Amino acid sequence: RGYTPASIFVDAPISLPAGPNQPPYEPLNYDRTYEGPVTMRRALEDSRNVPAVKALAELGPESVIQVAARFGLPPNMPPYLSLALGSVEETLWDMTSAYSAFPNQGVRMRPYSVVSVADREGNVLEENRPEPHEAIRADTAFVMTNLLRGVVQRGTAAAAASLDWPLAGKTGTMDEYTDAWFIGFDPNITVGVWIGYDEKKPLGRNETGAQAALPVWMDFMKAFIDQRGDRQNVPQFEAPGNIVFVTLDSGINEAFISGTEPEGAAVLPPAVVPASQ
Repeated sequence: RGYTPASIFVDAPISLPAGPNQPPYEPLNYDRTYEGPVTMRRALEDSRNVPAVKALAELGPESVIQVAARFGLPPNMPPYLSLALGSVEETLWDMTSAYSAFPNQGVRMRPYSVVSVADREGNVLEENRPEPHEAIRADTAFVMTNLLRGVVQRGTAAAAASLDWPLAGKTGTMDEYTDAWFIGFDPNITVGVWIGYDEKKPLGRNETGAQAALPVWMDFMKAFIDQRGDRQNVPQFEAPGNIVFVTLDSGINEAFISGTEPEGAAVLPPAVVPASQ
C-alpha cells in the first residue's frame, strides 16, 4: 500500500468507534507513554501499540486478514481493530510457520512433527517434508526481515544481540501477562517460544515476551549456533536485486524496495552494504 520502514505514524492517544452500543476503543501503549511522530521501524522495534492499531485502521482489518491467510492464519478472523494487538489467539505451530516466510524469500514452510516412520527392517513406511506456500513477494519479505532485525539490534529483544549472530524476530505480551511470546529466526531456522498456562491466568508481574520467552529462545539459538561449530562462515540474509539501502538521519542503513526510497536519497546497492547492517 506504499508504506515503507520510514513511514511516519503519530504515537498519541486515540479513541475509535467500536460499534453500536459499545464504548470507544482506546488502545494503550505498554508503558502508558506516547512518543508523537515515529517511524514504522521505531514503532515495531519498541512494540508501540497505538501505531500498530493506526496502521491496521488505515489498511482496513479485512485487507489485513486476507494477507494473514496467506501466512497460514485463519481467513475468518473477526475484523476488529484489536487484531493488531493479538486479540485472536493462534497456536505456536501456526505462528512460527507464518514467520518462516520472512527469512525464506516470502515462502512459508509448513512444519511437520514426524520426519519418517520405518519398520524393524529399516524399510521407510512414511517420510515427511516441509510444505512450501508462497505468502508474499521476496522483496517485501526482505524489508520485513530487515525491520525485525532492528527488534534484536535496538528494540524489545535487544538482549539477543549478545549472541553476535544475524537474528531477527518479535516479542509479544498479552494483557495481564497471561501469554509471553518470542518468535525469531536466522537465515536458516525459524524458532518460536510461547510461555503460558493451560488456562488463562497471569504468569506474574512484568513477565513479558522479552522477560519470559526470549531467554528460552536465546538458550536454544545459542546451542544451535554452537552446534554449527563454524563462526567464521556466518550466514547472511540475502537481499533481492531490487532492494536498495539508504542511510537515514538516524544512522540506520534502511532497506527499501527500489522506487520507494525517500526522494533525493543517496542509494547504495545491496552489494556494497556491510553484512552487519
